[in-house]
Amino acid sequence: MDKRFKILAVDDEPHNLKLISSALKGRYEILTAMDGHDAIRQVEDYMPDLILLDVMMPEISGFDVCTAIKANPLFADIPVIFLTAMDTHEGARQGLDIGGIDYLTKPVDIELLRLRVSNHLESKNRNDLLKENMALLVQKNEELEAALARVRQLEGIIPICSYCKKIRDDNNSWQKLETYISQHTEALFSHGMCPDCFEVQMEVIRNMK
Repeated sequence: MDKRFKILAVDDEPHNLKLISSALKGRYEILTAMDGHDAIRQVEDYMPDLILLDVMMPEISGFDVCTAIKANPLFADIPVIFLTAMDTHEGARQGLDIGGIDYLTKPVDIELLRLRVSNHLESKNRNDLLKENMALLVQKNEELEAALARVRQLEGIIPICSYCKKIRDDNNSWQKLETYISQHTEALFSHGMCPDCFEVQMEVIRNMK
């Protein structure tokens, strides 16, 4: 992965934060928070790519932090891995039910943590690329629909003056042909002179001598 991902590690124990930072800092940019309120602020300020979140913290639990983050559409897609001493099926189910993507128990197996982090970031990167491609596809489709709409405007009967060749638009105003086409399509014009007009102009010049 070429992108240097940002990981937010949240734990009220400095030793745990130091351990996580040491294990991951060589490959990722590590942000740290020691309570839930600071974690939410850092999510809003730095938009991390992944969150390692302790469950049992004072004031606001990791479950509450995750719930708050997932409630915001801007941050809902950030993967959350819970790191906790709560080695129970109920805790794991609760964490996954509120939007966590993984659940690791303490003491954390460092190699397992690295693998899980790497796998989830790769998955997130693929999903982000897919969303970008879908957004680009929607944009291109809208541009195509707009172009087709402009073409359809030129498919009907267009009132044109028999003498000056101006076109009457939808507002009953008369416009030059090139002005009308420019407004209704993306066509560009280059100006030249056809052979018939060239002969007419040459005849004018000869008569002026």
